[in-house]
Amino acid sequence: MNGRLEYRFDPDKVNTPCYLVDAGLLRDNLEILAGVKARTGCRILLALKCFSMFRVFPLIARTLDGVCASSPHEARLGFEEFGKEVHTFGAAYSDEDMAELCQTSDHILFNSMSQLERFRPVIKEHEVRSGKAIDIGIRINPQHSEGAVEMYDPCAPGSRLGVRRADLREERLAGVTGLHWHNLCEQDADCLERTVAAVEGHFGDIIGRMRYVNFGGGHHITRPGYDLERLIRIVNTFKDKWGVQVYLEPGEAVALNCGYLVSMVLDIARADMPVAIIDSSVPAHMPDVLEMPYRPHIVGTGQKGEKPHSYRIGGLSCLAGDVAGIYAFDRPLAIGNKLIFSDMAIYTMVKNNTFNGVGLPTMYLYEPGDDSYECIRSFGYEDFKSRLS
Repeated sequence: MNGRLEYRFDPDKVNTPCYLVDAGLLRDNLEILAGVKARTGCRILLALKCFSMFRVFPLIARTLDGVCASSPHEARLGFEEFGKEVHTFGAAYSDEDMAELCQTSDHILFNSMSQLERFRPVIKEHEVRSGKAIDIGIRINPQHSEGAVEMYDPCAPGSRLGVRRADLREERLAGVTGLHWHNLCEQDADCLERTVAAVEGHFGDIIGRMRYVNFGGGHHITRPGYDLERLIRIVNTFKDKWGVQVYLEPGEAVALNCGYLVSMVLDIARADMPVAIIDSSVPAHMPDVLEMPYRPHIVGTGQKGEKPHSYRIGGLSCLAGDVAGIYAFDRPLAIGNKLIFSDMAIYTMVKNNTFNGVGLPTMYLYEPGDDSYECIRSFGYEDFKSRLS
C-alpha cells in the first residue's frame, strides 16, 4: 500500500488533519483503465463502497461507465452525481429499499433466489408504470477462494454472499440477464484466471443465457506490476467464448495511490520508546488499518532501526489501540511536524467516523498542473452532533 509517488503538494498549504486527493494521479489511473476498455470492450464501474468522493465524479465519468452501489443511499448518490449506469447489489432488500432502488438503479442484483422471486414482480410493475427498463441479475458464489484474509473473502466457507450452483434454480431465471461474482481483494490477474475457470466449471450451462457477466472487484489493475496483458486476454477470451458483455467494478484501482492523509504532530510522549501523538486517529480516520489490518505508509519513513530515530505513531483518541505503528525517521520529530500517510483515498472517507468526538478531516482536491488546492469540505461540531440523537 505504499504510495507510487512520495508527494508533490505542499503540506503547509493545507489544514490538518485532511484528506488530499491528487487529481493528476487519479487521471493516471483512469488512463490505464481506459486502455483496458479500449482493448477489450469491457465496461468498468466505480465501486462506491471504496471511493465515493463525488466532487471528482465528472472526471471519472469521462472514462468509466457508471457505478456499483451496495445500498439505496449509494445508488442515489450514483444516480444523482455520476449520471451513468447504476448497478446495485445488496445482501438483502426491504420493501422500502426496493421502492427506492427502482427509482435510481439500472441493474438490480439479488443475493438469493427467494429475494429474486419476492421482488421480480415489484420491478416488473415499476417498469410498466414508469417505462424504465431495469436489468435483473443474480450474484453467484463460485465457491473458489483467492483471498488471504477470511473477513474479506466472500467465498469463504459459510459465506452469506452469492448463490451456490446447487441452489441456482434454472427454471426461476426468467428475466435474469446478468451474473455477478466477487471474490478478489487487492489481487492480480492470475487470481481472476483461476476464478473464471471455477465459474465456468460451476455455471457454464447458464453463462451463455446471460447478456452480461460482472467479474466484480478486487482487481488491482493500476498497481505497478499488475499483469495487464493477462487481464486483457482473460476478458477477451471470456467474451468470445460466451458472447456476453463483461463488466469490472474495481474500487481501489480507480483511486489507488491517489490520496493522502496529512496529520500534524501534537506531542512527543515517552513510553518504552518515544511516542508521537498526531492530530488524527487511526480508528476514526483510517479504520481499515485496524480492520485489515495493515501498517500504513508514512512518506519518508522506514521500518524500526532502518533510520536513526524511531517513534511509535499514535492518534489522539482514548482507544489504547489507536496506533499506526513504529516508524523510523532521518531526523528527530518535533511538535508541528507534518506526517503524510499515503494511499488514503480508498476506504477512508467512506468509512471514517467521529469516535470520541474526534473531528473529521478536511477534504482537499489538489491539481498539480497549476499547483492549486480546492478545499472541498471542512467539518465541525454539527457534523458530530447530527450523527447522534
